[in-house]
Amino acid sequence: MLVSARDLESLTIGATDGDIGSVYDFYFDDESWTVRYLVVDTGHWLPGRRVLVSPMSVREPSWSEQRLAVRLTREQVEHSPDIDAGGPITRRHESELVRHYGLDPYWFGPYRWGAMPYPFGPVPLAGEVGAGSGVTPEARRALEREGLANVGAEHVEGRHLGEERGDRHLRSAREVMGYAIQATDGEIGHVEDFLVDDRTWAIRYVVVDTRNWLPGKHVLVAPEWISLVSWPDSKVYVSMSRERIREAPEYDASRPPERDEERRLYAHYDRAGYWDAEPPDDRAA
Repeated sequence: MLVSARDLESLTIGATDGDIGSVYDFYFDDESWTVRYLVVDTGHWLPGRRVLVSPMSVREPSWSEQRLAVRLTREQVEHSPDIDAGGPITRRHESELVRHYGLDPYWFGPYRWGAMPYPFGPVPLAGEVGAGSGVTPEARRALEREGLANVGAEHVEGRHLGEERGDRHLRSAREVMGYAIQATDGEIGHVEDFLVDDRTWAIRYVVVDTRNWLPGKHVLVAPEWISLVSWPDSKVYVSMSRERIREAPEYDASRPPERDEERRLYAHYDRAGYWDAEPPDDRAA
């Protein structure tokens, strides 16, 4: 299901032994356009502190109840590495989180989530075998396929391999909302929202508000149609004309698009649908 990034804001995050706060923002990487962390405001529980929670720790979302349950304890969250959620998140910061929570590092492996195509699977609780190991058997098998079987902690922390491959850059959704959208022949509007896939946590669409050009109309642009993002200029460039966008199906912000609507959108731009390339979802298996 596709969910609005704005609807993610203020969702209650529930640990295994009590609530820890609500979603304030999220960070996505600007290569795969995947949500890597939820920024959780811990409110009165840990006053003045915001923590990062990976979708790999999220259980099945309950959108009707406006809650996300996570496979973490309040103690784990309380003792998680301090992160400046208002500043840049480096690979070293991510590595500290990976090791603290015992997660697979998503930057190793052939899939969107490293050794897995989806960010779900068993996450060990504090004190359990494997907690904080940094590289689980699934991740190690993926590393072996890449010829990296002898990877060690220094690689997980990004001191060698991470530097060779280059860190992915994490971006704040709150910061990007409002960026100008530039077509091949002129500006068409600004980033209003994102639509996130709740299976993969991939950003499937950027919601474009065209009020400055087409009053009242919202359209969808997939990240793969974006030719360039100028972060210093706060501008997103798309590889299509304003007229092509003007003729695109209008997005109804009151409900997520159905697959038939997505097919019409992709057909309008003569593009292949992302869903044909997705691995099967085996959560029910």
